Amino acid sequence: MLDIVIIVFLMGLAIALVLAEIFLLPGITLAGIGGALFAAGGVIYAYTVGATAGNITLIASAVLFLAAFFFLLRKNSFRRVALNADVDSKLPSSRELGIAPGDEGVTLSRLAPIGKASVKGITVEAKSREEFIDEQTPVVVVRVDGYNVTVVPKTEYDI
Repeated sequence: MLDIVIIVFLMGLAIALVLAEIFLLPGITLAGIGGALFAAGGVIYAYTVGATAGNITLIASAVLFLAAFFFLLRKNSFRRVALNADVDSKLPSSRELGIAPGDEGVTLSRLAPIGKASVKGITVEAKSREEFIDEQTPVVVVRVDGYNVTVVPKTEYDI
């Protein structure tokens, strides 16, 4: 009798942890790893009790897991914890903001080689060509690629 209680406990915990991993926790977490270990432990323990007990445990736990999985999918049980907001905003590209090669600005953070810069009063993601550029360094835009602008220090641009 105690063997049945142990097997049911291990398999129930395994199913609960794996379902939590699938529906609640993003990525591979301890719940998924623990669920897999508890499932393996439960099945192995059931087979040590007997081949019939092992087969019954394996089939019953698979059926129970699939039933719970499809029940949770159909029931929309996790609708209240899911993100339901529609995102309809659009980020304009640097080119759409009117930034063009030759525009001058100043770095807002260190470009190593990517950071923030202010060009024409607009904060953009800036990229240096090769070198690091310190904060508050005057720069000139040499290239505009979508959302990034490539800049060089103003002293190098004048040369």
